[in-house]
Amino acid sequence: MYKKYLHRIALAMAMLLSPSALSEGFSASSPETEGLSSERLERLSALSEKYVQEGRVSGIVNLVLRNGKVVHYEATGQRGSDNEAAMEVDDLFRIYSMTKPVTSVAAMQLYEQGKFQLSDPVTKFVPELKDLKVLNDDGQFEPVTQVMTMHQLLMHTAGMSYGFNARVDLVDQMYVQADLSSATDLDEFVEKLAKLPLRSQPGARYHYSVAVDVTGLIVERISGQRLDQYIQEHILAPLEMNDTFFEVPESKRDRFAQNHFINPETGALVNSDYAPAPYGYRKGVALSDYFDVTLFAGGAGLVSTAMDYARFAEMLRRGGELDGVRILGPKTVKFMTRNHLSEESMHAAWGQTPTPDIGRPGFGFGLGLGVVTDSAAIGVLGSDGEYNWGGAAGTIFWVDPVEELVVVSMIQLMQSPWPFRADVKIAIYQSLTESYE
Repeated sequence: MYKKYLHRIALAMAMLLSPSALSEGFSASSPETEGLSSERLERLSALSEKYVQEGRVSGIVNLVLRNGKVVHYEATGQRGSDNEAAMEVDDLFRIYSMTKPVTSVAAMQLYEQGKFQLSDPVTKFVPELKDLKVLNDDGQFEPVTQVMTMHQLLMHTAGMSYGFNARVDLVDQMYVQADLSSATDLDEFVEKLAKLPLRSQPGARYHYSVAVDVTGLIVERISGQRLDQYIQEHILAPLEMNDTFFEVPESKRDRFAQNHFINPETGALVNSDYAPAPYGYRKGVALSDYFDVTLFAGGAGLVSTAMDYARFAEMLRRGGELDGVRILGPKTVKFMTRNHLSEESMHAAWGQTPTPDIGRPGFGFGLGLGVVTDSAAIGVLGSDGEYNWGGAAGTIFWVDPVEELVVVSMIQLMQSPWPFRADVKIAIYQSLTESYE
């Protein structure tokens, strides 16, 4: 505990003495200057310590920006259940579905260039999907009666799935058997996908799915670049996100935090490399092996740091621009971060989404991002208009345009039973002494 306390003090001193070195382009500021209470913000530190000390997670990195200034940046715990090295603020995390907003931004860059319309059929770019069938609720195959559009891919209303509900859903059983992640590249991925049925007619309902992986393939085919190369050239390099990649460089592997699951028999954290098949480590398979990657999964494949992802999120908060570099136009960002789902399409929404809110009152979905439409209906402190997304290992980010907040919180725990994200939100919002609402 004493060592962790000294680490926190050293971090605070570093922020005061050398904010540019620590904050990678963001200046640091005292919480009081930006309308927060340092004393009340200590509750976020205490919360992180509690989660680590109780063995709920191995390590946590929290980063809070207000008005574009770093007001809290802290690592707690260690890199893994069997890695006692102290967690550092620049450690690397599997961000899984927090990849989706990045891929969606890549697609919308091409949209701004007039390379496609949201009303375009997906088959214009992926003809492999032209003969899809729908497996209806009666277990019968029926023809597709609606055109699957680019808009639907970005909204998760294309009728695809993920395979998370294989115990009771026949389509999801087929997804598991197809083992899409074992494809060598996105072309093979879509060849496998084309053999699977849709679980609903395109446009009929929201269902979390591999749609953004298909979007990543479309980015490849429109741009003529591999997805990793396109994202690197047009998003990561311009934003100076030097610690974000699909494949972890050998020189940075010592900073790669372990992923975990909870042993159901003991309740203890276990390195997810040792999880039962098909969730454990598999050499050469995407989303498992991050050292030898050929399938660049636009829906879940990136590794990043809290600071790197904060640069991406702050770019969105500022309307598509950061440090003089424009990634998207401000009108495009506003369009992406408003709710595009009809109430009907959200009924019976199901999927192991990175947030449990989809399908609940007060929460909608834009183009690659979740959107809060009524924070009171959700029942957790926040603001209407917030947009966000998370990853399967418990990572989360959100942008609050009302309070000018950007938050990135990183852990590595699959299927977490803990209300970590709600706890983090409460700890941050209660620390505000000045609200802009």
